[in-house]
Amino acid sequence: MKYIIIGLGNFGSSLAEKLTSQGNEVIGVDTRMEKVNEFKEKISHTMRLDATEEFTVGSLPIKETDVVIVAIGEDPGANIMTTALFKNLQVKRLISRAINPLHEKVLQAIGVDEIVHPEEETAERWAKRLNLNNVVDSFELSDDYSIIEANVPEEYIGKSIRDIGFRTHFNLLVLTTMKVSEEKSLLGKTKTVTKVQGVASASQQLDENDILVLYGHNKDLKTFLQQRESEQ
Repeated sequence: MKYIIIGLGNFGSSLAEKLTSQGNEVIGVDTRMEKVNEFKEKISHTMRLDATEEFTVGSLPIKETDVVIVAIGEDPGANIMTTALFKNLQVKRLISRAINPLHEKVLQAIGVDEIVHPEEETAERWAKRLNLNNVVDSFELSDDYSIIEANVPEEYIGKSIRDIGFRTHFNLLVLTTMKVSEEKSLLGKTKTVTKVQGVASASQQLDENDILVLYGHNKDLKTFLQQRESEQ
């Protein structure tokens, strides 16, 4: 996977280092030369440029990049301008950092694919989520083992956990499943509700929009997710 991370502060640099260590190609961008020099040996590539200027951003390999992450945190204006610029450039997947609730609403209006809250979410957790396709969320138990939430692949809809053979074929354990549904509040507003279904049983059938909670070795989780993606 190829990433561009704009802003090499604490969150952006940590995420860039983690993704680089996982074998991804990462371009870390910052306006501060000291940051570019600080991480040039730890990130695949580092560049000094102002990402709020369309002319300079044009030098980046945007078409070849899978994910652009705007991690600027100290300057909301620069964050919004950069995010809007990359949105206009139609990047494949755009993720931006929200500094406060109002900032988050602006990012939603721009139409970013996902919003990061670094004060609540670690760079390590986001690196896992980005590096494993189709992952909704993840929790690293150790260097080798994790628990992840993943969407149910289309070909598994209507099948039971026993039929799929997670343990036999993938060496993974299904801890539980979660059902996602839309509900209306008393004021008529629609909201997404996620309900945990309890301990998973072998006979449990998987439905559309279900989320699997899987436990296993990181390499087995990655193999399962990559295989599912290649079959789609």
